[in-house]
Amino acid sequence: MNESELRNLMYTAQLESTNLTFVIRYPRGEGVMPEWKTEMKEIKIGTGRKLKDGSDIAILSLGHPGNFAAAAIRDLKNDGLNPAHYDMRFAKPLDETLLHEVFSKFEKIITVEDGTVVGGFGSAVLEFMNEHNYKAEIKILGIPDRLVEHGTPKELHHECGYDAPAIKEAVLEMMKGKVSVNTLLQ
Repeated sequence: MNESELRNLMYTAQLESTNLTFVIRYPRGEGVMPEWKTEMKEIKIGTGRKLKDGSDIAILSLGHPGNFAAAAIRDLKNDGLNPAHYDMRFAKPLDETLLHEVFSKFEKIITVEDGTVVGGFGSAVLEFMNEHNYKAEIKILGIPDRLVEHGTPKELHHECGYDAPAIKEAVLEMMKGKVSVNTLLQ
């Protein structure tokens, strides 16, 4: 999701206690942290983290698009919506404890990744949901299963529909019909 997470994952990957294959994907383009030289810490493999509590809908992000989700969430406050945000960190193994929390609290879930929507992180979340008999409405945002032309990262995030405005739009679409208290007060 950011330079600190990348440093921590690289640190974890080289530890003697890490005895499995370790793959780190990171985006091309610019970083997001001006002060990126943070202390390196071990991340327990297969663990995500809850970045923000919320209500009605949860956004599960993997990697850099978590920054887009955070921006969309800040903007959604103006619409009276308060999505929860979970940075899953790992596509495999998934943090099943965190997913049980998500599925027990939310009936509407959006997954966001900079990988393919077919057979990617979002698909793994659907498989988890099915395996554990959860019922939820899920929207998967990521790279579509088609040829994507070259462009700047910003252009491609927009074209593929997982930049901050696209995430906001997906939340608004899923929450259609829900009238917020803030909207009623205006």
